[in-house]
Amino acid sequence: MVYHVQFPGLGLEFTINRVALSIGGFNIYWYGVIIAVGMLLALLYAFRYAPDFGIDSDRLVDVVAIGTVMAIVCARIYYVAMAPFEYQSVWEMIDIRLGGIAIYGAVIGAFVFGGLAAKWRKVPLLPLFDLVALGFLIGQGIGRWGNFVNQEAFGTNTTLPWGMYSEGTKAYLQSVQVTLPAGMTVDPNMPVHPTFLYESIWCLVGFVALALYVKHRKFHGQIFLLYAIWYGLGRGWIEGLRTDSLLIGNTSLRASQLVAYLSVLVAFALLVAGVRRAKGKTLMVTLAVRDIQKEAQAADRFSPDALPASASHAEFVAATEAMNDRLASLDLDALDIEELEDPEPEENAPAVEEQDSEQGEPASEEAAPAVASEVPASADEEKE
Repeated sequence: MVYHVQFPGLGLEFTINRVALSIGGFNIYWYGVIIAVGMLLALLYAFRYAPDFGIDSDRLVDVVAIGTVMAIVCARIYYVAMAPFEYQSVWEMIDIRLGGIAIYGAVIGAFVFGGLAAKWRKVPLLPLFDLVALGFLIGQGIGRWGNFVNQEAFGTNTTLPWGMYSEGTKAYLQSVQVTLPAGMTVDPNMPVHPTFLYESIWCLVGFVALALYVKHRKFHGQIFLLYAIWYGLGRGWIEGLRTDSLLIGNTSLRASQLVAYLSVLVAFALLVAGVRRAKGKTLMVTLAVRDIQKEAQAADRFSPDALPASASHAEFVAATEAMNDRLASLDLDALDIEELEDPEPEENAPAVEEQDSEQGEPASEEAAPAVASEVPASADEEKE
């Protein structure tokens, strides 16, 4: 499918082919390519800055893999549950090639199942959420351009200079006139809000702001809460412009708009409580231990180091490497020097005392004269 996209107010025109590459009759779409690029950049950021959050990158791989798969699954489940039509079979429900995924489903799935995987792989949960939230803003900011290629996720008519028009917007608006939310009217022949662009800019600005603030965070989980507030506020008003919103049942309530505003309220309440608890305290980040099994075995002789959250990335990397080198060089088979020098004589003392008691002789200094009296007298004493 090829679209001729126009921005009349800006004098811009683009011809876009949804297919990026065809191999043996198999089409690779730009939508998938763009989503993959967004995910890749998010992962690169997460793995690079994992030490700053006390997260081991090797264990993070498992968490990300599980979270990514379940994000896709939950994004589809969310869309199918809210879809304004009935699927004819289970196969249609799971055939993601037919389109239909919801970003809030992906967010929920990623954090819920990623959190469970973090518990399994012993990755600190709240620092993980902080790091993943930053990655989500990258992925969402870039991934929304897939909607531009598909000419979807746009809004109502607008006279603003950046209003967008194409065969895709016209055909879609002509087909959904009877299913539009109550009170919404659109002219298929007029430019529409490029809401994908609004959300992309909103997410990327949010990423820059939170990335600059991350070294000033007050408690673990704060970046995640700020993400929920920032994205929720943006998604709330952007969702109100869209013409393809998923509605709750037969009502005119937009599902994603409701979820967005509820998440803002909950996150704001938790943010206020967290800031109050953290007042006057310095947030410390426990460094990531690479060999958690050896750490457990050496619990009496090793404890992880910590740095303030405000420390630089270079400091976190250097300190984490030094700590893990120290753990690796620790000889768990070596006897404690104190054990060699101190055979713990105290343990024998009660036994001796008990033995004296059984013989009817007190284990005290008073026994000394009795012992001395039993010594034979000297020769002079015998003469006397």
